Amino acid sequence: MVTYSYIEDGKFKLTEKPAPVLQDARDAIIRVTLSSICTSDLHIKHGSVPRAVPGITVGHEMVGIVEKVGAAVSLVKPGDRVTVNVETFCGECFFCRHGYVNNCTDPHGGWALGCRIDGGQAEYVRIPYADQGLCRIPETVSDEQALFAGDILATGFWAARISEITTEDTVLIIGAGPTGVCTLLCAMLHTPRRIIICEKLPERIQFIRRHYPNVLVTEPEHCKEFVLRHSDHGGADVVLEVAGSSDSFRLAWDCARPNAIVTIVALYDKPQLLPLPEMYGKNLTFKTGGVDSCDSTEILQLIEKGKIDTTPLITHRFALKDIEEAYRIFENRSDGVIKIAVENK
Repeated sequence: MVTYSYIEDGKFKLTEKPAPVLQDARDAIIRVTLSSICTSDLHIKHGSVPRAVPGITVGHEMVGIVEKVGAAVSLVKPGDRVTVNVETFCGECFFCRHGYVNNCTDPHGGWALGCRIDGGQAEYVRIPYADQGLCRIPETVSDEQALFAGDILATGFWAARISEITTEDTVLIIGAGPTGVCTLLCAMLHTPRRIIICEKLPERIQFIRRHYPNVLVTEPEHCKEFVLRHSDHGGADVVLEVAGSSDSFRLAWDCARPNAIVTIVALYDKPQLLPLPEMYGKNLTFKTGGVDSCDSTEILQLIEKGKIDTTPLITHRFALKDIEEAYRIFENRSDGVIKIAVENK
């Protein structure tokens, strides 16, 4: 089968591999119908994910149809349309039982797909712990609507949940890339008093203004002044940092009011510095780490009810055989790209 694989730092390549087979009674084999490219895939390409295994098929955003299941799989069956969870988790260890599935103690727990085991930029993919890793897509929800439920939408949902957003809050979201938009959609579910998006790229600013006209928009160089003008207590009550740079990290805590919650959603290439003398007295609560992506069923229900719609994010479509061109456009942020759907037909 055709796959797109990580060869070495700086190099991905279309390769041929045997189709995956069941390796455990809890596995399922999925025929991938639609996948996407994530910024985390680029982090692998650029050598920023040391645990990524050379030769691995990349990709962790996907939907598909169940082809085979192991004897211990009970929640999905062949023929089911499913979305795939970005994380592998056993559902039984201490962390899984407490909802911290990103920290699953299984050897393949956490972010494994497309990083440590073969992922979904391929014709077929094996999903360990299928009862945890797959969610059936409701009949009225399309593949396109469900595509991001297992990763970037799950990230936004998790981030908004742990940020304890209330209806009185001013929420600042730094970054209006795909994950930033998903975080925005999930923050909107909590109906805060106002939401401010900080973004520097003109095409992303235009996207927010076109699709979410009630959201306030500012650019990084004016962000702190803008937040002070549009907040009630000397800064944002909740800040969600989704951009992932040293500048955006500093902006996150600098724009927060005293005693605010700052949630770090971004994945950074380099260590970040907490300048504690400058922050002294702000009494901030930081919430950080990988997404605990165990809410896909609830997310799909919200999509089914029309409360979340991520389809405007899909700006480009490519066949799997043309995925190298898709990566070129996505990596260069050219042609107005936001998210790419890769079709297997």
